[in-house]
Amino acid sequence: MTDLNGGKGTTQHTESTLEELRQQVDQLNNQLVELLSRRGELVAQIGRLKSSEGGTKFYDPKREEDQLRLVRQANKGPFTDAAVSAIFKEIFKASLDLEETREQRKLLVSRKKHPEDTVLTIGDVRIGGPEAPVLIAGPCAIESEKQMDSAAQLVAELGGKILRGGAYKPRTSPYGFQGMGVEGLKLGRQVADRYGLQFMTEVMDTRDVEVVSEYADILQIGARNMHNFSLLREVGAVRKPALLKRGLSATMEEWLYAAEYILSGGNEDVIMCERGIRTFEKWTRNTLDLSAVALVKQESHLPVVVDVTHAAGRRDLLLPLAKAALAVGADGIHVEVHPQPATAMSDNEQQLDFAEFREFVTGLNL
Repeated sequence: MTDLNGGKGTTQHTESTLEELRQQVDQLNNQLVELLSRRGELVAQIGRLKSSEGGTKFYDPKREEDQLRLVRQANKGPFTDAAVSAIFKEIFKASLDLEETREQRKLLVSRKKHPEDTVLTIGDVRIGGPEAPVLIAGPCAIESEKQMDSAAQLVAELGGKILRGGAYKPRTSPYGFQGMGVEGLKLGRQVADRYGLQFMTEVMDTRDVEVVSEYADILQIGARNMHNFSLLREVGAVRKPALLKRGLSATMEEWLYAAEYILSGGNEDVIMCERGIRTFEKWTRNTLDLSAVALVKQESHLPVVVDVTHAAGRRDLLLPLAKAALAVGADGIHVEVHPQPATAMSDNEQQLDFAEFREFVTGLNL
């Protein structure tokens, strides 16, 4: 039968059908958005439950693969299984971003919580932000008044602001020199005051936090104690700046969460310290992760210093590593110096002697 309207009726019918189909698609789009919102709310609840239980890992690859298998089984076309998997992978990624972002917004260490750089004021020393990089130097271990006095005098003469020295020494062997304890704390305090320096020393045990805080201006938490959560909480309860060294095999997330323990206890004065991580490399003591400096300063507002001594374990690499650290934005350099490294009671192969220290500081040009 011939259409007397020359096909006009057919065209109108087609347009009407097309419009109806488009309206159905629009309705489905709205329903999909509503379902995605409901899914996002459920994912956020899961994230909050994980966080309340102390969880830090949001991505579960096995769970994702199980979900992808189920949606492929439910797929009846016309999309291929590959297309459906690709769509749901994007949904999973967006959900993970939502879950992590909500958690990160709460973190006190995060720039999302504190956009501006934190600048620590310790006596007459300022660390972080636009301030000039600081030099932290001194012997690995406090051994005698003569040793500490000569080291402190040189550190002050060459522009150092913070004297470091261990009164308690964590050693691999239980028979190695373990430090002078309280007598070492007293010596460190005396010589630092004598030359107008701030005094930093390591605290290893929750039972020692009070006495170390009495003598030190900065409490150092060593790499081996980065995961000592009881110690982190105890240091968080005192009002003394803390220098937190990265663990030997710690990820960025683990390092930042360790700092979060301290900040969440009320102590906002935390300095992050990159000191190299353990890898398969044997020509250096550790492998200095310079990307960690740039990354932490991007993700966090806390100042970051670099311990080149423990990163390299070799005197000949300290200056180039220190220059590289400053180039990527480090707020300070931590280095060990001893009047006679050959006779030092710990780490004698990596400490600079006085002549080498002068050359190091001159080359660094802080």
